[in-house]
Amino acid sequence: QVQLVESGGGLVQPGGSLRLSCEASGFSLDYYAIGWFRQAPGKEREGVSCLSASDGSTYYSDSVKGRFTIYRDRAESTFYLQMNNVNPEDTAVYYCAAETLMCTLVNGRPGWRYDYRGQGTQVTVSS
Repeated sequence: QVQLVESGGGLVQPGGSLRLSCEASGFSLDYYAIGWFRQAPGKEREGVSCLSASDGSTYYSDSVKGRFTIYRDRAESTFYLQMNNVNPEDTAVYYCAAETLMCTLVNGRPGWRYDYRGQGTQVTVSS
């Protein structure tokens, strides 16, 4: 059974950093693209980042590029979203997700439709 469990959300001050974790079970990360998307109150879902299993390429939305980094720990079947220099616009529920092999892109940016997703973790950026 495929399962994704996020952790690491919380309250962080503007300009600060936070690392989200996603523990995967029931499938191999070697064959699935992994990613993160988010949803803020009253806003549409937004693809944040994706890491393709086929060639290791990474993709980021324009709003987080240069500040967020997606990476995985092969030994632990866990992947992460390192969030640096956060701002209040980053406040949202963040979901980790997975889909077969390759990232689905929308105009070259990560989408938010995946085969599997976690339950979400709240990130609040506020002073």
